[in-house]
Amino acid sequence: MKFPKVVRVYCPKCNTYTDHSVTIYSHGKRRNLSEGQRRYLRKLKGYGSSRKPKQKRFSKTTKKVVVKLQCRQCGYVVLRKLGRLKKVELAETK
Repeated sequence: MKFPKVVRVYCPKCNTYTDHSVTIYSHGKRRNLSEGQRRYLRKLKGYGSSRKPKQKRFSKTTKKVVVKLQCRQCGYVVLRKLGRLKKVELAETK
């Protein structure tokens, strides 16, 4: 799917429709000191057990794509879900 690099959408901070620059969201590195990660690692420890059973085959062939929209006026960031897509390409608008 081709998605424009600049879209004109509503900005709640400016309270008007403004141009937003678009990037594909990618999650950051996990923090090992966060409570959830410590709890997960503690559950992984033990006598030959895993927290959940290992998945033998994968039925999903795509990932859910999230787009990050940043207002060019005030810098406010909004995340939008696009759903499951095989390929996303940011294209120039004419």
